[in-house]
Amino acid sequence: MIFPIVYNSVIIILRTCFTTIALSYLPVWLTLDYLADIMYMADMIITVHTGYLDQGILVKDLTQLKKRYLHSKRFLKDLTSLLPTDFLYFVFGIQTPLVRINRLLRMPRLNEALDRMETRTSYPNTFRISKLMIYIFVLIHWNACLYFALSSYIGFGSDRWVYPNITNPEFASMRRQYFYCFWFSAQIFTTVGDTPLPKREEEYLFMIADLLIAVLVFASIVGNVGNVITSLRDRDNVFFPNHELVKAYLRSHHISKELRQRIDNWYQHLHINKKIMRENEILQQLPVHLRTEIAVSVHLPTLSKVTIFQSCEKSLLEELVLKLTPQVFSPGEYVCRKGDVGHEMYIIREGKLAVVADDGVTEFAVLSEGNFFGEISILNIKGNKSGNRRTANIRSIGHSDLFSLSKEDLTDVLSEFPAAKRHLEEKGRQILTKMGMLEDSEEGEEREAEKIETKIKRLESKLEILQTKLARLMVELESSNCKMQTRVEQLEREVAAVDSQLPKDGEEGERAQGRGEGVGGEVGWEREEAEGEEEERSDTKVKKQGQGEDGNEVTKEGDGESTKSTKEDVERMREGDKSGPEEPNNQEKKKEDDGEKNREKGDDRPGKGDGAEIEPEDEKSGERESEEDREKAEEDSEKREMVQKAEGQRKK
Repeated sequence: MIFPIVYNSVIIILRTCFTTIALSYLPVWLTLDYLADIMYMADMIITVHTGYLDQGILVKDLTQLKKRYLHSKRFLKDLTSLLPTDFLYFVFGIQTPLVRINRLLRMPRLNEALDRMETRTSYPNTFRISKLMIYIFVLIHWNACLYFALSSYIGFGSDRWVYPNITNPEFASMRRQYFYCFWFSAQIFTTVGDTPLPKREEEYLFMIADLLIAVLVFASIVGNVGNVITSLRDRDNVFFPNHELVKAYLRSHHISKELRQRIDNWYQHLHINKKIMRENEILQQLPVHLRTEIAVSVHLPTLSKVTIFQSCEKSLLEELVLKLTPQVFSPGEYVCRKGDVGHEMYIIREGKLAVVADDGVTEFAVLSEGNFFGEISILNIKGNKSGNRRTANIRSIGHSDLFSLSKEDLTDVLSEFPAAKRHLEEKGRQILTKMGMLEDSEEGEEREAEKIETKIKRLESKLEILQTKLARLMVELESSNCKMQTRVEQLEREVAAVDSQLPKDGEEGERAQGRGEGVGGEVGWEREEAEGEEEERSDTKVKKQGQGEDGNEVTKEGDGESTKSTKEDVERMREGDKSGPEEPNNQEKKKEDDGEKNREKGDDRPGKGDGAEIEPEDEKSGERESEEDREKAEEDSEKREMVQKAEGQRKK
């Protein structure tokens, strides 16, 4: 559809404005007109038979295709563009091809064709520039035709702005007329050159319209060219590392001139030879299956040359080709050194590498395109004497283009192919056996047994240490529980002793106060009864706590929370016990004061302040000391028993 649409958009306006050209080549124009109409009709027929996607499924049924096309707006435009307006020639004359102006309704079809070509061409930037130039040419062509028509309307040669007088033989030829008008329009649109100043209102209006269009044309040209340049830079930045950023970094850190020269040479090699280092980023937007197919077509022949990957299933190789990473090494650069830990294997795509001695001068072998190295160090084969260490120095002779396959990527892929993993390990053993780098099976088994025995001994020693720590903790827990129980029993005895003293103190108070102190005695007895009830409640609490501790010793050994709560309760009880005896002592002091008052009055009855009460207290203190000694001895014997039990358990 490009040819008929471009033909109509250019020739219709040309024949309308340049009547001489229209009449001179009339048979040619009529032939091309009806040929273009036939192509319009063919396009409608093809469009009817063109399938469309319905929910992702291509519809090819002719009935549905006809129904869809005939009920669309596109069909109305196509039908209108083919209306037989040529019959108007009989009304206006054959010299008026403007009657075919309806053929320009197919312009959207031209845009569609150009868009499809842009997506299919291998040089999209060049195509965009060409398309822009075609649009500008058509625009200047239309403006030239309108300029000639306006000059004919005003009068040829009437002033310097219009086209010169056609009676002049110099400006009478058809080619001169068209070329002069085209040059004049190009000057206006490009704002280049000195055009004559307009004299009439029509000329001013024409120039104003042209200048406005010229601004848009200039902006479109600058914008499109800028987009093309930007896309080219983006392409270079994606294909190759950004050299400018690296240069700025090297300058800011004062890198040596020699190293900077090596880096510049590396970048120059990439650009000259179009070495693409960022394949994964370029193909990232494609679906996985398309990326796989591209990688297979590009890298599979190289990967198939590796000995250990030969005869592997194709699905494994397809997974591996996606993991290959291109690398470029400069002349004299070491790919790997002897003794280094191997993290990847290398496949030579282009270039030569030398296997050199430690002195860097002696060369043992030269590796060329298709060779590989480092495959054994990434397979973790048991019995490998070198482990995962490099066994040779590999140095690049010139610029070398390699593919690297990391150990992690290979392990991830082989985890999904256990059969291939066993196959690769077997091939690796065969290669190590030929090289003499594989240990005998007996030696390997002995080393494995030694490793296992060492691990068992280490675990046993750790287990003994943990058991000893556990026994110590158990002993400390039981001793703390015993101390707590002993303390609770001691508090119980103290509380019982205080309870036994209260009635005696009450009787002595009655005898001391006599008959006349009935009211005060009743108050004292009420206070003493209240204190006795509080001490009984505290006594019951202490007993309950002691029972709880005994239960915890039986059921939950080592429960730190219960021990902590018991200690807190006992401390509170001790404080209560300390505060409890203070009150009877205060009462004793008050009763002693009353006794002294009675003696001053002549009352010789014994009161609470008599010295007869001192002896029971001394006896109680002696009993307490003997009880504490017995408790300490019992605690020491219990500790020794617990230590012996823990040692017996540890030995078991």
